[in-house]
Amino acid sequence: MSRPVLPAVLFVAFALPLTAADWPRFRGPDGSGISPEKGLPATWSAKENVVWKTDLPGPGASSPVFFGDKIFITAWTGFAVPGQAGGGEADLRFHLICLDRKTGKVQWDTPVAGKGVVQKPSREGEGFASSTPMVDADRVYCFCGTSGLFAFDHGGKQLWQADVGNRKGDWISAASPILHGDLVIINASIESESVVAVDKKDGKERWRAKGIKQAWNTPLMVKNKTNKEELVVATQPKIMGFDPTNGESLWTCNTDISWYIVPSMVANDGVVYALGGRSGVIGLAVRTGGSGDVTKTHRLWTSKKGSNVSSPVYHEGHVYWMNDANGTAYCAKADTGEVVYEERVPRAGGVYASALLAEGRVYYVGREGRTYVIAANPKYDLLATNDLGDRSHFGATPVAIDGRLFIRSDKALYCLGK
Repeated sequence: MSRPVLPAVLFVAFALPLTAADWPRFRGPDGSGISPEKGLPATWSAKENVVWKTDLPGPGASSPVFFGDKIFITAWTGFAVPGQAGGGEADLRFHLICLDRKTGKVQWDTPVAGKGVVQKPSREGEGFASSTPMVDADRVYCFCGTSGLFAFDHGGKQLWQADVGNRKGDWISAASPILHGDLVIINASIESESVVAVDKKDGKERWRAKGIKQAWNTPLMVKNKTNKEELVVATQPKIMGFDPTNGESLWTCNTDISWYIVPSMVANDGVVYALGGRSGVIGLAVRTGGSGDVTKTHRLWTSKKGSNVSSPVYHEGHVYWMNDANGTAYCAKADTGEVVYEERVPRAGGVYASALLAEGRVYYVGREGRTYVIAANPKYDLLATNDLGDRSHFGATPVAIDGRLFIRSDKALYCLGK
C-alpha cells in the first residue's frame, strides 16, 4: 500500500540530538498542550531559524506525533482539495506519512481509500485529515471519520480497521484518538453520537457510551481528588465524566453553552477548563470526582469570554487562549474565571490551532500562517509575530520537542530551531 517517497527540502542538514521524550498524541503525552523543552526559537521567518522543511502530499490540520526516531503525520488527496479542481468521493485518499525525526526525510507514505459516507467539506480549508494520530511502541492509530479508525505498524502496514459510525454532521470530524491501557478511545460524536473504545491489538469494540452530541473535541483523561482516572468529554450542552475502563457514566455538568463544542479541554488539580460556542456562556470550570448531576456542586464558574475552535492552556493559576474568530488573546484566573487581560493582537486573523505553552511562552498559530508569541504571565506581552511566507492554510496545533518547534501547513511540515 505504500507509494514512492516524496522529496524533502532540507535547509540545514545537521543532526538533531534525540531525547528520551516523545510526543505521541494530540497536545502532547497528557493532552495539556504544555512542553518542557528549552532553547526554542521565539522568532523565525522563511529564511531564519528554519532547520528543515518537508513537502507533504496533501493538506491537513493534524499535528505531527513523535516516537523513537520517527515522525508520523497525516494528509489527504484526491477529493475536495483546496485549490484543486476535479476528483470525486471515490478518489479520496487518507495518507499516513512517516518522516525521519532528525532530517525530516520521508520514509514512507501509506494511502488508504475513503469508505462509507463521505462528507464534502463545508468551507475552504476544512478537510479530512484533521485528526492527529496516536502512536505507541507497536502501532500508529489514525481516525478517518466515517472511513473508520485504523491501526498501522511502524512500517506503514495496515493492521486493522474499526467502523465507529457513518452519520454526517455539520462539519467533518476533528477529534483525535487517545490510549488508556489496552484501549484506543475516540470521540465519534459526528459519526454515531458516541464515544467508542476498541482493543488496540485487533480493533474490536470493547465499550460504547452514547448521547455524545455536537462534540468535536478530543477526550481528556483527568485524575480526580481521589487519584482515580476519569475520561471527560464536552458535548452539547454538558460536560460528561466516564469510567475509561468500561464507559460507565460517572457524572454530568450543564455548561449553559448553547451550541456545539469544538475546543479540547485542559485540567489542573482535578479541575477541567472548557471553552466553546460563540455567544452567551462560552467558558466554564468544573471539578471532577462527582456523581450524577454535579452542576450545582462542582461547577466553579462560567464566563462569557472564550473561543469556538481553539483550545486553551493552563499555567500557574491562569488559563490562556486566543479567540478563533477575532484574534483576541485572553488570560483568566483559573479559580474564578475573571479575565486578567483581553488584547486584540495586531494582524491576527482566524486561529483554529490550539495554544502551545513552552519555555514561558504561549505560541498561537493563525490560519494565515503567522504565529503570535506571547509571554505566559498575567501581563500581556506580545514577544514576536512570525511569518513563514507560506500562504496555504494553517490549522494544525504546533509541537515543541527536541529543542525545536514543528509547525504544519497545508503544504509542508516545518522544523524551526535557533
